[in-house]
Amino acid sequence: MSLKEAASRKGSFLHALRAVAWSFFGVRKNSEYEKDVNRLNPLHVIVAGLLAAAAFVVVLVLLVKWVVGSGVAA
Repeated sequence: MSLKEAASRKGSFLHALRAVAWSFFGVRKNSEYEKDVNRLNPLHVIVAGLLAAAAFVVVLVLLVKWVVGSGVAA
């Protein structure tokens, strides 16, 4: 399959976000993975992955600031 054919898939961005969330969690059925491979638009998956990674980093930074600011880490 060519990249152009893969990019023309009709999978929604919401499905891509859900697939990325499951991949961050690390639990995925093989049958669900196969469905996603055949249905999702690779561009949606890349954008969803970048957004999820950025959100994860922001949450970690805010958590560290909160812990350090509260004095628990002292």
